[in-house]
Amino acid sequence: MASHDPTDPPSTSFVAILPVKPPRVGKSRLGDVEDVRRRDLAGAFALDTVTAVVACPEVSEVLVVTDDAAFSRDLVALGCASMPDGDTHDLNATLQQAALEAMRRWPRLQPVAICADLPALRPEDLGAALQVASAGGAWFVADADEVGTTLYTAPYAGFAPRFGVGSRLAHQASGARAVTGDLASLRCDVDDHADLRRALSLGVGAHTTAVAAPLT
Repeated sequence: MASHDPTDPPSTSFVAILPVKPPRVGKSRLGDVEDVRRRDLAGAFALDTVTAVVACPEVSEVLVVTDDAAFSRDLVALGCASMPDGDTHDLNATLQQAALEAMRRWPRLQPVAICADLPALRPEDLGAALQVASAGGAWFVADADEVGTTLYTAPYAGFAPRFGVGSRLAHQASGARAVTGDLASLRCDVDDHADLRRALSLGVGAHTTAVAAPLT
């Protein structure tokens, strides 16, 4: 059996799809923070997430889905493409529509949906999960609470995300397999203050650091 050269490119390359709510309406569970600060945190989370995803070698392309035209320019400047949100009331429909667009643009890549509220994300954690998912089929990464999901991937033909309440069990029931391992930064999505404290303890990106500093 031939040995694996760590400098070899990954066997499967991915296009990352990140749904991003307009920061002005994002992170409502941080509601006791003043509106301007909450907006800035939501924007910073997305910027840091995209920065980490773009830096992951297993990711060849990044497609952000957002209806905030002004904010999309900031995201595109990080090295990704952008498209409008096709269904603001149904995240899974949005992701499926984005996957169709990704297939049109990059038919040889595999789509992977990633939450955009992972300010502590490290490229190596994302890469480790995607290397597992390269084995084929559908895979997901559960969040730190083992209730939700921060990542889902499957080939275009079988791409059927189940994000929402109880998404870990929903993805599992759909036949997707869970990526195991620590992957702490990939599991740390931020919805409330406890999540934010957890992310800060892991170490967040530059945008979140700048906005969150007065809160610590």
